[in-house]
Amino acid sequence: MEKSEAKATSLSFSTDYTEELHTVQIKMAAEGKKEQPQAEMIEEKIYQVQLQQVPWMEELLKQQAEKVEKKDGREKSDNHIQEDRHCLLPSMAQYPACISKLKWMSENWETEPCYGRHGVNGSLCSFIIYLSEIESWCPLLPGRLTPSVTEEKSEVGSDPAVIRTSMEDLYPLLENNVQLQWIHQRIKSMADAWVDAGNSLSAKYNLTGRKAKHILLHPGALTDESGFKIPQYASKGGPLGELIQWSDLMATLHVLGHRLHISVSLPQLRILLGIRTDGCPPPPAVEANLIYTDITGLRQFKRILKHSWTIYKCRIRVLDSFGTEPDFNHAVWGRTHNRKSPYGGLHLIPAQFNTMFPHTPDNTFLGFVVQDHLSSKSTAQLNSIRRKNQALIYGKNANFWMGKRAYLDVVHKYFEMHATVADSPRIPRYVKNHGIVKGTELQMLLRQSKVFVGLSFPYEGPSPLEALANGCAFLNPVFDPPLSSLNSHFFKWKPNTREVTSQHPYVEAIGEPYVWMVDMFNTTQVERALNAILSQSIEPYLPYEFTSEGMLQRVNTLIEKQDFCSSTKTWPPLSALQVVMAEVGTSCKQECQAVGLICEPAFFPQINSINALANYGVDCQTIEIADKHLVAPAFDGDKHCVLQLDPLLFSCVRSTPSLVRICPCRDYIKDQIALCKTCI
Repeated sequence: MEKSEAKATSLSFSTDYTEELHTVQIKMAAEGKKEQPQAEMIEEKIYQVQLQQVPWMEELLKQQAEKVEKKDGREKSDNHIQEDRHCLLPSMAQYPACISKLKWMSENWETEPCYGRHGVNGSLCSFIIYLSEIESWCPLLPGRLTPSVTEEKSEVGSDPAVIRTSMEDLYPLLENNVQLQWIHQRIKSMADAWVDAGNSLSAKYNLTGRKAKHILLHPGALTDESGFKIPQYASKGGPLGELIQWSDLMATLHVLGHRLHISVSLPQLRILLGIRTDGCPPPPAVEANLIYTDITGLRQFKRILKHSWTIYKCRIRVLDSFGTEPDFNHAVWGRTHNRKSPYGGLHLIPAQFNTMFPHTPDNTFLGFVVQDHLSSKSTAQLNSIRRKNQALIYGKNANFWMGKRAYLDVVHKYFEMHATVADSPRIPRYVKNHGIVKGTELQMLLRQSKVFVGLSFPYEGPSPLEALANGCAFLNPVFDPPLSSLNSHFFKWKPNTREVTSQHPYVEAIGEPYVWMVDMFNTTQVERALNAILSQSIEPYLPYEFTSEGMLQRVNTLIEKQDFCSSTKTWPPLSALQVVMAEVGTSCKQECQAVGLICEPAFFPQINSINALANYGVDCQTIEIADKHLVAPAFDGDKHCVLQLDPLLFSCVRSTPSLVRICPCRDYIKDQIALCKTCI
């Protein structure tokens, strides 16, 4: 509502219609008017009294009726008049601006789309409702109430979170956004699996006592404003990793019983954050307990909220496929130690970054689900699918095949070759190309094939796990030397120096007979693997952490236990802490793994003190407390101890040849690496 409107008309309003109504009743009795019901007579008189009190209102109503009649027909204008006749005006003595606001609304209510969204339809009654309940220029109409803001806020997170047995309530949030079309289709295709997984998890664990959280999700990379066009290329051979992870996160949160608020554009985000976007007042902001976004989305948050974004900081979780290491995350350290990246410098707690695979313990493993498109088939039907001497090539873009002809020729000597490539002119003629196929067709091809052949790119995608889940071995090309931001154009600007040792480092640990490591340019090595694969038969295998139930278990635990807004809560529980001394030049990630454990960055503060080091047998003769090391706490051969001053610089992945690292490790559940044995 514009402030430049005319000054309010000063009017005197009657606050009681009793005398007028009493006169009407006496007159009715005297005249014996039986043909018109008494209630209608009283209602008509009230209407006339109102018009007398607001002299311009009768003319306004006539004008309104004429406008609506011309535009929409007589029936609608009659509805508006009847609506206004039933709209009992309250006393406006305490609201001197109300009349001028009503006049303005009568002339301008169609200028802003948001008025219609709030129920303004051209009737006087709708004007008053808006100006009293959405804005506060007019008094409430008799009998109408506005909810207490205090009550609304107190209800946030107070309802119990109950495992949902249907996905139907999630679909309306997805179906009207073109950016979410692929996600919508994936969730619908997996609906039964999600429901079954929720029921299975709740049967195994006590999931009562949880509170339903309001969770805001803003996948910035999927917005038109990002310019990435990921949703547009989803069905044309484009990358699906981000879409898969967002899809499975939304489904997981829904099944766990939380309330989702999704934005896939900056205007939608502004609305959810309660920021005014047009002539209407801002809607109430979503009182989000958690916010999931990505690096692009976080930057959009900052651009919209400016400095006030920090009030949400501890509630933010950033989906980050390849991970962000502490020195890249730290804005000052990154600038001064050549750790700059266009995706770094966000200055969050490193565990707020959520990865697709558990490649760095400094970040949190969120993961995704490997979809079982063939789950509707019976065991007998699945067993009837004949495994052939067939190889399916992992590469739906013809560019991935370039420079690999000699490698493919070796595979062709042993197997019939199949592919799912969007554009086939560049691939060898001996390859049968099926084009871009649906998930069901892809899994059928994997069920028929003995080997899924990696071409060294794309890195760390979901497809190799789909192959293993369908009993198809994976040929995993190794990189020597390993690829990293130091020697690879693809990884150059990634906010980490992680060394990628193969096309898919995660499955390396699964090993033979499922995963075969090969140098694509070593014919002897490739042929050895192919001969072994030809002679073997493997059962389908999928780690629990990539099943629907595994993701539900992991995300539920993270939501309930992981808290970056409290300085007093410690999770994982301290009972899981196991301290290990690393070899000189070895990182805590490596040292913990060497003894069958995981480095746990949440425990660094617990061992970063002189007393703690003494408890672990470290006799510190001199002490340095500084923010210039990424390996603290540590000590050297002269018993000089180094403690960390800046908690954002604790790192599991860094090492130095001059210091012995003191490492906080923990155990983990088999096939659920994100959780310790006492975490659930």
